[in-house]
Amino acid sequence: MWRLISAAFALLSACLSPALAQQPPQRGECLAMANAAPRIMPAAFRQVATAPEVEITYAGHSTYFIDTPGGVRIATDYSGAYQVGRLPDVVTMNRAHSTHYSLNPDKRIPHVLHGWGEDGKPAIVSERIGDTFIRNVTTDIRRYFGDDSGADMIRDGNSIFIFEVAGLCIGHLGHLHHKLDDSHFAQIGRLDIVMVPIDGTYTMSLDGVSEITRRLRASVVLPMHRFATPLDEFMRRIGQQFEIDRRTERSLRISRDTLPSTPTVIILDGV
Repeated sequence: MWRLISAAFALLSACLSPALAQQPPQRGECLAMANAAPRIMPAAFRQVATAPEVEITYAGHSTYFIDTPGGVRIATDYSGAYQVGRLPDVVTMNRAHSTHYSLNPDKRIPHVLHGWGEDGKPAIVSERIGDTFIRNVTTDIRRYFGDDSGADMIRDGNSIFIFEVAGLCIGHLGHLHHKLDDSHFAQIGRLDIVMVPIDGTYTMSLDGVSEITRRLRASVVLPMHRFATPLDEFMRRIGQQFEIDRRTERSLRISRDTLPSTPTVIILDGV
């Protein structure tokens, strides 16, 4: 009898193993939400339930710290030069310039996610860390000074990182050097909050990044890589459909319930 049961389990395992091996990588909820009909939530339920908040702090350059309700601390484009409070648990990096990555990050940081791959292959990030699902969409980058490897662009050298936490879809465009095509937008999905480089020279033109910002239609736009870019000029180019909210503090606490009803550029000046 036991032999028959063991044989049945062995046969079942043999059938299931190939199917499990062929399963695709995890798919982000923001992709599903982008293609789904708007959710209808009863007003009574909205009043009772309070959405958990995420705290986003501008550290400088293109580094934002994201503190999740579950206690995970994430730092974007982390070089180690911009610190706010305790060490992050997760760092993402883009290999455009040394101000966006470190090959020798603090060894106490448990999760170091590179936006570039090895041996010419694109980076593939699809990880759940604590209460956050992190994935990436690769783009190409220009070669930097001193790199004499031939071609003008490094294929898949930059990653747009997407952080899905507390019902929010948060995107960081990284060191973006070119316009996004339909396949990029399809892979990104819906974004509620997007961090956008607005230097207009080192990354891409203000016209180009303004077009991307308009098409992403995020509720909140957080400028980064600011340098001397006149914010009024950026606002003029992205159009009048965006409000502007300039704050003296460096941190923003936000949830699904407190997303602005009108797309808003929030400038955190307390750096």
